[in-house]
Amino acid sequence: MFKKILIANRGEIACRVIKTARRMGIQTVAVYSDADARAPFVQMADEAVHIGPAPAAQSYLIADKIIAACKQTGAEAVHPGYGFLSERTSFAEALAAEGIEFIGPPVGAIAAMGDKIESKKLAKEAGVNVVPGFVGEIEDTEHAVRISNEIGYPVMMKASAGGGGKGMRLAYTEQDVREGFESVKREGLNSFGDDRVFIEKFILNPRHIEIQILGDKHGNILYLNERECSIQRRHQKVVEEAPSPFVTPAMRKAMGEQCVALSRAVGYYSAGTVELIVSGADPTGESFYFLEMNTRLQVEHPVTEAITGVDLVEQMIRVAAGEKLEMTQDDVKIDGWAIENRVYAEDPYRGFLPSTGRLVRYNPPVEGWTDDGEENGRRGVDGIRVDDGVYEGGEVSMFYDPMIAKLITWGETRDEAADKQIAALDAFEIEGLGHNIDFVSAIMQHPRFRSGELTTGFIAEEYPEGFTGAPASDELKVQLAAVAAFVATARADRARRVEGQLGAPLDPPGDWTVTIDKDVYEVSIDEDVVTVNGEEVDLALEYTPGDRFVDAEVDGEDLTLKLEVTRTGFRMTTRGAVHKVGCLPAGMAKLTRHMIEKVPPDLSRFLICPMPGLLVALHVGEGDKVEAGQPLAVVEAMKMENILRAEKAGVVKAVNARAGESLAVDAIILEME
Repeated sequence: MFKKILIANRGEIACRVIKTARRMGIQTVAVYSDADARAPFVQMADEAVHIGPAPAAQSYLIADKIIAACKQTGAEAVHPGYGFLSERTSFAEALAAEGIEFIGPPVGAIAAMGDKIESKKLAKEAGVNVVPGFVGEIEDTEHAVRISNEIGYPVMMKASAGGGGKGMRLAYTEQDVREGFESVKREGLNSFGDDRVFIEKFILNPRHIEIQILGDKHGNILYLNERECSIQRRHQKVVEEAPSPFVTPAMRKAMGEQCVALSRAVGYYSAGTVELIVSGADPTGESFYFLEMNTRLQVEHPVTEAITGVDLVEQMIRVAAGEKLEMTQDDVKIDGWAIENRVYAEDPYRGFLPSTGRLVRYNPPVEGWTDDGEENGRRGVDGIRVDDGVYEGGEVSMFYDPMIAKLITWGETRDEAADKQIAALDAFEIEGLGHNIDFVSAIMQHPRFRSGELTTGFIAEEYPEGFTGAPASDELKVQLAAVAAFVATARADRARRVEGQLGAPLDPPGDWTVTIDKDVYEVSIDEDVVTVNGEEVDLALEYTPGDRFVDAEVDGEDLTLKLEVTRTGFRMTTRGAVHKVGCLPAGMAKLTRHMIEKVPPDLSRFLICPMPGLLVALHVGEGDKVEAGQPLAVVEAMKMENILRAEKAGVVKAVNARAGESLAVDAIILEME
């Protein structure tokens, strides 16, 4: 077994590998860029080596710097994590040339499966179902249009070396191909150094199912069940679970055996994932097609660990050291259900725009991943596990992936795992930047999610107008009204005790008027009795003015909410939504009808930058006429290109930015007449 390994990655996956290595008694070496000098993974490792500036192209993507760090520290092996160099054949070859073990699959398998075009050819030769499409070189946009017309719309354009949702465009028409083909090429070149693109038929109502593969250097290959990864946004996975609510034992066996056969055809060992697209319209599950094979550890590997009890990182290290797998296919079981939500730095209330900045507050529902015993190691604490690599006061940088943390829950049943997600998300505190906690909580509560009727179009179909928060039930609003009145009473009681202010004889109001989402509730508090609209509510909670969270029990139900004080009440965040709660003494509330409503200014004539980013292209100039829907500018953020379009027809009056400029959020790019 290795004595020392180097982790050629950053963030949560670097922390994840270090924790397992530490449990195995293996020393660890971290490499870090300028942006990560104070990151948790650097502090956790036994040694750390600085490898360059913040941009990944000048640090984490330079193989020579990783190898130099290995030589400097005496690391015998390298775990690449995911992304960066994890699927670069040249990196694995360079390590081998220096006598350093690569904790991953053989070079031949990486080469065969890492290229989406070549992998489809190999899969087809191996008898695996592949999606109809064109798997050759595409010359230019006109060639792409001809191919798309032949395949039939809709089609998916993908960067050959792409991954993580980057370098992908769905085209429903010839115009979509003309607009998107060059963007796919640029994203592929910028993110992966490869601008080749392939085009394939887009399967309608598809489910995204993936099979976890694990093999050793002695010819043993197993499949560790499947993961359901259908809930995606812009082809980026948001929610993953294991097992899938769609897959039957017969389907699992058929898929697993086919994926093992494909892995065996390329001499695969280590952990890997075969991604399949399954027609949700076929209840037999026979209509499944090979998408790609990821020759690395997946972001969503914890859900597989939770239901199988297998530490995939540990197995990767043992396989790289030459050990045989100690388990057989019959040993692989399914115990319970696990769900993972990716907590991203993006604002779902503003169209999921990327949000970078400092984590002013960061308090996850449990303190990271614990090694206290087998159950806690795989399933966290009480079935809640958080894999992260950030810290309070740290910065979510524009240079890297926007993922803040992964929240994993385990339960005996799917509903139990989802319920634990809702409770844990309510207790997850993040301030300083936008995040998607409310959004993933809303998904966990959604009737369609609960039914298991999932497709990759779930988010687009269920939130076609964007996200405005999870709908609140009447029961929840009553609970919030009761809590609001109690908190307001406590604050009023505190205020009268401040010397020189209201004066001690002034008792807090007993009657309050609470407004929640335009609904009005009359709340009365008389000693220990709380009534809402005349109905008694059983309320138990402790609150001290200044508390940011309230843990309450209302009518026998637990309720955790985040509390922010406003001029006329509170902002209460719970169960996937932010509620503006007005709370005034009943007598004062009657006077609010005399208040004049403030009308917001009209900003429709400005093209405003919706997120911090780089202005890649500006398509119009001063005096140009534009039509509604016409592309005006392209802004790149988090390595993704975002096309900004005209809201209405008009003439450009002034241009305030130039291509190549870095723009702040809400910066005015241009102004219309």
